[in-house]
Amino acid sequence: MALFDFFNRRKTETQGEMTFIDHLEELRWHLVRSVIAVVICAIGVMIFSKEVVEDVLMAPTRADFVSAQWLCSMGKSIGIGDALCFPGIDAKFLENTMTGQFLAYFTLGFMGGFVIAFPYIFWEFWRFVRPALSEKELKKTRGVIFWVSMLFFSGVAFGYFILTPFMVNFYFNFKLSSQIVIMPSFSDYLENLIYTTVGIGVLFQMPLLVMVLARIGIVTAKFLRKYRRHAFVIIVIAAAIITPSTDPFSLTIVTIPLYLLFEASIMVAARINKQQEKVAKEWS
Repeated sequence: MALFDFFNRRKTETQGEMTFIDHLEELRWHLVRSVIAVVICAIGVMIFSKEVVEDVLMAPTRADFVSAQWLCSMGKSIGIGDALCFPGIDAKFLENTMTGQFLAYFTLGFMGGFVIAFPYIFWEFWRFVRPALSEKELKKTRGVIFWVSMLFFSGVAFGYFILTPFMVNFYFNFKLSSQIVIMPSFSDYLENLIYTTVGIGVLFQMPLLVMVLARIGIVTAKFLRKYRRHAFVIIVIAAAIITPSTDPFSLTIVTIPLYLLFEASIMVAARINKQQEKVAKEWS
């Protein structure tokens, strides 16, 4: 019912009556243009794949990585010595299948293309949704493309500059025996890198998800405040799963931004609930 109501609202902003099939056809072209944008960006990434792998993907595995140097300097400046300095590692990656690097080449291109084209992809999605919104709703959603893109790229940057160096150093220095040689495949490293960058970028959309849930009445600020302690425990558990290292500092690095996003979500929900109560009073 909600889907058909959405389509009925869209037709008021378009020329003439549109059937359900017409709406699906329009959605199809939005998806086609989004895929084309990803393909174009992916081709660009694949053309410069060697530079991308050497200068971007492999950078977090090196001791001179910018965030590794920054964390080490910060640790020394606050008087905890080398506690935040990553030990030197010799990160080598092995491919034991003929198709490993070839498939990773396309995975790299697709994910790189998706990250670069993300603002355009969301813009296409917004163009499809926008006709269903009233003028009042449009005013409240000004700058939505900017905020969605900013949150996504902030999550990607956080995963790349902070989580990935911790992940690499922890796993390469974790050894059950001196006879065990750690040499993961490049595909395995690329897969983990995707989880800790694109995955975190999507996770950083939490305030926007709460905004949508609050607008349709599923979540309220009162509910989120009531279960704040439970949410904190869940966030700590999630951070412990995401964080490759077991030391308190790395766990805190992941927990703080996730919890701040939760608190920001409460503020967003409270503002929406206040507006909804105001509208309800006007109607009554």
